[in-house]
Amino acid sequence: MADTFVKSKIRDDKVTLFVKAGCPYCRNAMEMLKQYSFAPGHLQVFDISGRGDVQDYFQQTTGQNTVPRVFIGRRCIGGLSDLERMCCRLPRMLQQIGALQ
Repeated sequence: MADTFVKSKIRDDKVTLFVKAGCPYCRNAMEMLKQYSFAPGHLQVFDISGRGDVQDYFQQTTGQNTVPRVFIGRRCIGGLSDLERMCCRLPRMLQQIGALQ
């Protein structure tokens, strides 16, 4: 069921974050991404608090179960530290998937 949930949320032209309420890493990732001019609906955030099954699914598919899990298009780029490391490449990646205005 977790796989169906995750797969139904990820899209080729969107940035998708799976977060937990109150998580400072999740909050920082959202703040970092809000600096970009996303087209309406192209930045999606899903709260998976209490969804251990989703975190287990991420462990199986990405090798990590921590949050945030950040997807650019259908590609999982990792968490906050991964997002920070790719800050120079991020604008181009967002343009390539058509997520920016």
